[in-house]
Amino acid sequence: MKSMIWKPDEEHDRQVNAYLDAENHAPYEIIWAIGIVMFCLFTAVVLIGNF
Repeated sequence: MKSMIWKPDEEHDRQVNAYLDAENHAPYEIIWAIGIVMFCLFTAVVLIGNF
């Protein structure tokens, strides 16, 4: 079995943190776009349903 002693590797930790900072974010633009599309579709259905 492999030893479970943690040895710090600052260079690798910096690379991992830079990767996580670049990739780990919420897709706010997509969330807003889906919300706007859903609102427009709902509005269109309501307006068409009234006629």
